[in-house]
Amino acid sequence: MEGLRARTWLAVIGLAAAISFVVPNFVDTSNISWWPARKINFGLDIQGGLHLVMGADVGGVIATSIHRQTEALKVEFAKEGIPVKSYDTANGRNGEFVIHVASAADAQRVVAHIQKSYGTVLQVISSDADSVEIKYFDAYLSEQKQNVISQAIETIRNRIDEFGVAEPSITQQGADRILVQLPGMADAERAKQLINTTAKLDFMIVSYEKSPEELRVLIEQAEKAGNYSMETLKYSDYVTRLNQDLAGKLPAKTVVYFEKSENARSLEVGSIPYLLRTDTDLSGDVLDNAAVAFGQFGEPEVSLRFNPLGANKFADLTGNHINQQMAVVLDRVVKTAPKINAKIPNGQAVITLGSVGNREDQMNEAKLIATALRAGALPASLEQLEERRVGPSLGLDALEQAKMGSYVGAILVMIFMVVYYKGMGVISTIGMAINIFSMFALLGSLGATLTLPGIAGMALTVGFAVDANVLINERMKEELAKGASLQSAVREGYNKAMSAILDSNITVSATALILLYFGTGPVRGFAVTLLVGIVTTLFGNVFVSKVMVDNLVYRFGLKKLSV
Repeated sequence: MEGLRARTWLAVIGLAAAISFVVPNFVDTSNISWWPARKINFGLDIQGGLHLVMGADVGGVIATSIHRQTEALKVEFAKEGIPVKSYDTANGRNGEFVIHVASAADAQRVVAHIQKSYGTVLQVISSDADSVEIKYFDAYLSEQKQNVISQAIETIRNRIDEFGVAEPSITQQGADRILVQLPGMADAERAKQLINTTAKLDFMIVSYEKSPEELRVLIEQAEKAGNYSMETLKYSDYVTRLNQDLAGKLPAKTVVYFEKSENARSLEVGSIPYLLRTDTDLSGDVLDNAAVAFGQFGEPEVSLRFNPLGANKFADLTGNHINQQMAVVLDRVVKTAPKINAKIPNGQAVITLGSVGNREDQMNEAKLIATALRAGALPASLEQLEERRVGPSLGLDALEQAKMGSYVGAILVMIFMVVYYKGMGVISTIGMAINIFSMFALLGSLGATLTLPGIAGMALTVGFAVDANVLINERMKEELAKGASLQSAVREGYNKAMSAILDSNITVSATALILLYFGTGPVRGFAVTLLVGIVTTLFGNVFVSKVMVDNLVYRFGLKKLSV
């Protein structure tokens, strides 16, 4: 038959790929560099853990931003000789403040300065002889509020990663809430303490007193002498111990921190050491904002803005270290280390990303750096609104019940198919087994988190798969009843059933996509499993089963197949 060899090889390659993605779920393949390392993770409802809903004080951050804005305006008005009586920030949580002046002429000068210097950020609501009422633009205010949530999520993620929880789920809920799910977490108090800890941001000058080669040799010697490495210790403990062991070998007032290599999945897999000076005295407390911007040719970059105190420190730091690197360090991890090209006196700076990678990679890196910087600069205070602890026994019980239900359902379906459709029922059963196996492989390749709704999606996939085979088998029955040969029955059976199979799967896919887009948490997990199941159904129960039947009929000359 035309194309049978190619289709057979395609089926074999697909099965081999499925095996390679399933193996990491049962065997540790981390020592094999080329083998896929991702595997299926179990969600909170299966293995137990901690469920927290945190409320972010968005209004408090906006109020802080308004206060910093008025402090900056005080300096600017003093330089331009604009007299101002006082500032009223009582409504700062809504992004509003009032500047009190002595005359209408002073009010006009204030309005002119706001429109000239902050035309895209601040709008004048009203102005009279006594005061000027000012407010953030709605679009800017909405962006700032969203940034607050992103900052809080980044801060929480940094802390949870430090705690070593596998596959935490940290997502936004509504306008000012964050859902934190920590599978396998037992120490709830420590987890909450870590979550509420503020990230620490520092700007540090890179020291060239030790070459990169010398630095790596010192690090290797310290690790060998102490019998430890970044893989055996948490990063914070590793950095603390390493710098203690190198205290007498490094130059005074320096420390070693690491940056994740460009293509590495984590610091443990690939890291770049930096020797940094500790006497710069410039931290994230003086950073007012960080955002993604675009350069002269549209390339993504990160724009920084310091408050007045930070602007002076930043000007001195950049002026004294021209042509040197300045590392941006968040929680003792180097995020980037750009070169200082000139003194920056106005409190605004740009971090360029170079030309490495495509535009999408550069954009993602710019967003990551901006969010990390804001996470250190403007951490939102968090209030615990809800806490639920799911015990592992409950999770295991639920898992065992779900497993049993899935096993019984699948076995009953397979028995029905073999009894009712005989030979084609056996082929359908083999296709179904390949379908389920491929589903686990595809979920593992995505590093998906399997929850109870996801298991329900798997059980539903078995129903879809059977439906496809029932359509094929019934069409084949019709053709054989008309007196057609086995070859003709196989060909027409699959061809005539294909339109109905595609229609049903496209309809279900549309529903799953809607659930994926609008749903949250378990609903999205169900939708992902459903979509994966549709793909594996078309592969296992349709494509592979057709390849098996064609090989039996055309390659091995089978003349009769009971249906």
